[in-house]
Amino acid sequence: MKITGIECFIINLQDAVKRGLVRPETLNRGPREFLFIKISTDEGICGYGETSELPFKMSTAAALFNEVAEDVMIGTSPFDVESAFRKIYSLRYIPGRPERTLMGLMSAIDMACWDIIGKSANQPIYNLLGGRVNTKLRTYSYVFASHRDFGQWREALQQYMEMGFTAVKFDPIASPMSPKMLTLDELKHFDDLMRLTRETVGSACDILVGTHGQFTTAEAIRLAKMLEPYNPLWYEEPVAPDHYEGMALVARSTSIPIASGERLATKYEFYQLISKNAIGIAQFDMGRVGGMLEAKKIAGMAEVCHIVIAPHVYAGPILASASVQIDVCSPNFLIQESIFDWSGFHADILNEPIKWERGYIIPSDKPGLGVELNEDYAKSLAN
Repeated sequence: MKITGIECFIINLQDAVKRGLVRPETLNRGPREFLFIKISTDEGICGYGETSELPFKMSTAAALFNEVAEDVMIGTSPFDVESAFRKIYSLRYIPGRPERTLMGLMSAIDMACWDIIGKSANQPIYNLLGGRVNTKLRTYSYVFASHRDFGQWREALQQYMEMGFTAVKFDPIASPMSPKMLTLDELKHFDDLMRLTRETVGSACDILVGTHGQFTTAEAIRLAKMLEPYNPLWYEEPVAPDHYEGMALVARSTSIPIASGERLATKYEFYQLISKNAIGIAQFDMGRVGGMLEAKKIAGMAEVCHIVIAPHVYAGPILASASVQIDVCSPNFLIQESIFDWSGFHADILNEPIKWERGYIIPSDKPGLGVELNEDYAKSLAN
């Protein structure tokens, strides 16, 4: 079997909403631009992939996909995923260095190749990577509500619990500036929000605190002391993701488990976090770390050190379905990020949506990724 072509599907949700093709509320749930790919083979089997958000427009990424496809993938076997990774990782002038854009391309290509491999074997991918360990997957979602309006915030939390979620996540001090120290007003707002959240959810729901690496090490430790009474399940990216020593110091300074990894691009970076005892929860992003096989390697590395995994997903359902395949066959799986309940656009873009019930994803037993891109709908949005 040989790869004969790669096709890109670029979707801009803002444009699709303006044309009345997607409901407006979709803009408040996840990213606003998506890039799906389709790899075709000479035996008629095709596979789908998706990349995570990139630092520039997806139209630029599509041109890069086509270039990489011509240089590396066309005419090769989709089964040779390890070889493809080595070739792309060492492409041209960045040999052996983590690079977010190239790894994003590799991730989508790898997903699509594994989709083909699974379909060829008539097996879900998880059966080819160790078999089923988890029969259903606990999920969490960002709270898509204003944390400045406490009434709205309480109603949103109650809605999530009524839906069946047993964990919710939020980042109450979002800022592009890093590293930073909190003002007393910001610190008080954070404390008030945590108190309200814990009072609302009680013991029925875990609280996941995100910070996106905004703080200095000293401030991250200071904030951890404030968070501890509310017993969050994790404290995410308390310092910049490449500040491994600082993150390890925060981990040693608090009882809250440290989670990180969504912005890392390779297993080599995860090794730095894991070897320094900087995290208790590894949050690799399937659309950023190189795809299925690289994610499985990271999960195995974490398992050896008794670290659990909670794959990051802030993208579409193809990438989420790839994460599901790793979750099912990983004994150290903790929880999977969801975009709400995978309804609306995230359901419509597939021929058959991800099965989500009362806070859990029910893994598909269909071959490959278990989902198929609705190409007609994707093309209608892309026009």
